[in-house]
Amino acid sequence: MKIQLKQLICPVSAERIDENMMRVTALGVVLTMGAFLFTGKVIFPVVLATDLAIRAFTKMRYSPLSWLAHLFVKSIGTEPVWIDKAPKVFAARIGFLLSFITAITALLGLPLLASATGMTLVAFAFLECGLNFCAGCWIYTYVVYPLVRK
Repeated sequence: MKIQLKQLICPVSAERIDENMMRVTALGVVLTMGAFLFTGKVIFPVVLATDLAIRAFTKMRYSPLSWLAHLFVKSIGTEPVWIDKAPKVFAARIGFLLSFITAITALLGLPLLASATGMTLVAFAFLECGLNFCAGCWIYTYVVYPLVRK
């Protein structure tokens, strides 16, 4: 039996963003949610949800994590690698949803569900920062696109 994979379909925009900065920002997501998973303190997913909401739903140039990533990338002097911003905005929306669910379930006393959603976000962000693999594009291709195409 031969399994065929679809060609990935990602959201597209004319806006560009530095891939190096996005990968360092994803590392910040891993560290922030990792701090929650290690300590159980709800402040970490709340701060992360706020940061991701800024990236996902506003026109602000930087969120706190992406601003720190920008400073880091600038300080080490890497050349920008310009990529389409739309898939990263979609990924930020998924990250916002996961961090929001993590915070709410932790506040409701559901630590197993909070940990599961937090670990999912850590896995997605690790794939981005460590392997340059956008899980958002897979979700868009296999979940969102089939629901919205005509």
